[in-house]
Amino acid sequence: MTTNTREWAQEAVAQCVASVVRSRRAVRAFKQKPLDRKLVGEILADAATAPSGANVQPWRVYVVTGSAKEHLAAALVAASRSGTAPAPAHFPEPLPEVFRARLQDFGARYYASLGIERSDAEARARQSERNFSFFGAPVGLLFSIDRRLKPHSWIDLGLFAQNLMISAKARGIDTCPQVSFAPFHDVIASHLGMAPEEVTAFGMSMGYGDPDAPVNQTAMPRERVQDFARMVGFPE
Repeated sequence: MTTNTREWAQEAVAQCVASVVRSRRAVRAFKQKPLDRKLVGEILADAATAPSGANVQPWRVYVVTGSAKEHLAAALVAASRSGTAPAPAHFPEPLPEVFRARLQDFGARYYASLGIERSDAEARARQSERNFSFFGAPVGLLFSIDRRLKPHSWIDLGLFAQNLMISAKARGIDTCPQVSFAPFHDVIASHLGMAPEEVTAFGMSMGYGDPDAPVNQTAMPRERVQDFARMVGFPE
């Protein structure tokens, strides 16, 4: 293989990877098409190549489908309606203004795509509950980690999840990572038989997204590279 051929092949790989990464979206409406267990296993095997500090591989993932998923979803909805779960603490309060502005922008775009008015608390609550049924996806995933580990290992779990989402997207399968499961650890742990040292970090919906659903057509803006990265030492 000549140098030019190698460079062309490498560029083709780079373009393919970039296309997959940039086309990934948080999908919240799915087709009723099942996922094969072997295919899910291949995606998880790809995810497990993620780096981790000292190779401790801190991730655990529970994959649910069929009646197991439905029973868990029903329990989570019941727990949510009962008001017994801890209040969500995804963000600090007060949230710094730069992040609050992005959060509010997300909410405005998201609910507008669903035709839900900001003042319609009942409709917003119904939509929030759809998190617990994995937005109708055929497969749900619950990610846990040993609660004794430090933040660096949580980064490793995030790398695992990102690998999973990219591997799925490369196969035409969509995902939606969901932190909404975190406050319901007790319910999830009971249903899935988690060890006492485990804590639920987040969940994820996985399946074939419905491209015609308006909620899946809403683009979320991203900051420009020059706005979040500082390049040091490069020639001008």
